[in-house]
Amino acid sequence: MQSSARICRTQEAHQRAISLNAPLLNVRMIAARAAATWEKEALAAERREARAERTVALRDAGAVVDLPLPRPGPLDERSLSENPDSGFADA
Repeated sequence: MQSSARICRTQEAHQRAISLNAPLLNVRMIAARAAATWEKEALAAERREARAERTVALRDAGAVVDLPLPRPGPLDERSLSENPDSGFADA
């Protein structure tokens, strides 16, 4: 399961507070590394959530537009032949 950006930012803030207030040096160092790791995870989660929002927006935009297909004109009638590629280079 992937964490949300909100959870990651909360954990990052918690670890930063520990890294500033812990009495032992090794605890401060470990908390600072944990905060940096949570920050990286938050950035990845933000990108993931933004991508999901864009995907939904594109899906919804595509679902709204339902245009009819154009009818073939005189130049498009060659696409009905057995060899539809012939003649396209001349146009």
